[in-house]
Amino acid sequence: MTVDSEAVVGRESVVGRESVVGREFRRDQAAMPGVAMLHVVIPVYNEQVDLEICVRRLHAHLSTTFPYTFQITVADNASTDATPAIAAGLAEDLPGVSAVRFAEKGRGRALHAVWTASEATVLAYMDVDLSTDLAALLPLVAPLISGHSDLAIGTRLSPGSRVVRSVKREVISRCYNAVLHGALSVRFSDAQCGFKAIRREVAEQLLPLVEDRSWFFDTELLVLAQRSGLRIHEVPVDWVEDPDSRVDLVATALDDLKGIWRLGRGLATGRVPIRKVRAALGRDRIGPDRIGPDRGGRDRVGCGRAGSAGLGFQLIRFAAIGVLSTIAYLLLYALLRGTFNGQAANLVALLVTAIANTAVNRRVTFGIRDGTTAVRHQLQGLLIFAIGFGLTSGSLALLAAAVPDAGRWAELTVLVVANMIATVVRFVLFRTWLARSTG
Repeated sequence: MTVDSEAVVGRESVVGRESVVGREFRRDQAAMPGVAMLHVVIPVYNEQVDLEICVRRLHAHLSTTFPYTFQITVADNASTDATPAIAAGLAEDLPGVSAVRFAEKGRGRALHAVWTASEATVLAYMDVDLSTDLAALLPLVAPLISGHSDLAIGTRLSPGSRVVRSVKREVISRCYNAVLHGALSVRFSDAQCGFKAIRREVAEQLLPLVEDRSWFFDTELLVLAQRSGLRIHEVPVDWVEDPDSRVDLVATALDDLKGIWRLGRGLATGRVPIRKVRAALGRDRIGPDRIGPDRGGRDRVGCGRAGSAGLGFQLIRFAAIGVLSTIAYLLLYALLRGTFNGQAANLVALLVTAIANTAVNRRVTFGIRDGTTAVRHQLQGLLIFAIGFGLTSGSLALLAAAVPDAGRWAELTVLVVANMIATVVRFVLFRTWLARSTG
């Protein structure tokens, strides 16, 4: 069974492409006998080398070891090689395999369209390279089939995971998840692993709210799920990096940061109707960060005052967090320095630790747990980050001009001094801003 979206795009506007594909796909599904318990989607782009062997391997695994009915859909994202023809051949040859083709790229676009059209009980996706060990598939979906959990994700960052990948990708992944924890207060460990599943009735509520159609799709879906009070099950996985990955790390990182900003702003302003989703899913009383609405009707965890602790206690806590942040910053800088130049390593290391520093100081130093102000405080923290970045990058530039052949230890010493100055500035501004916001 195949559906070619290009055949219908000529009759529809760009805006209508996904809905047309969805209708065609749903009609083809209706012609299949029965409804699958599990629907696995494999988004692909120019994967003519690996596609057939990987799909056949997945199909064989599900046919011989999976105790439920299943369906596999290869979702082609505007490939320019032989991928569409191979996908069509697989759909003709293997029972339970279908293919759908999109005229535009975007993993999120493919997942959104196919999941929306699916009638299966559990919707899942995995990367075509099968980097994740297929033995984790049943543990991933079993809690969803039983009704114990609402979403499930594979995690490469759990102590029980076994991962083979480059230091560069390991650092980038951990930095990204650290940014998510600081900026959006997420509690799931790995947002980017290409191994996820969701119950269909949950997807029906969340998918209309997910705006991204590319790589941020996963993160946005998970954040919305957590804020909606849903249970997210994590499965430690064995994962081996695909050395032929075509992901543009820099472009993807920038798009993800934009997505974090957009989503955080939407949650803070109420543009994203999380309260309605909670009510629709019966989770309005057990939201993840909620003890009840404040007098303005906003969800909260409890509010502290920036001045509720004495100045001495605040200084001690702030200093302790500052020391830990500086150590984390220096370690991250030293690690990144092997891959990036000094300025780029400094930017990434400072950004990650600055977001984490703001999140921890809100809660620990100043006793603020009001989720409605988290995004605003992070924006203020980013202004402080800009000041700190100016101090540290300026120090590095001065060192390079004065001592062109300065070693790593000289760089680290200069950065320690610059960070000490930035820490004093951070404390003064934090105490002023946070006291004002809770006063």
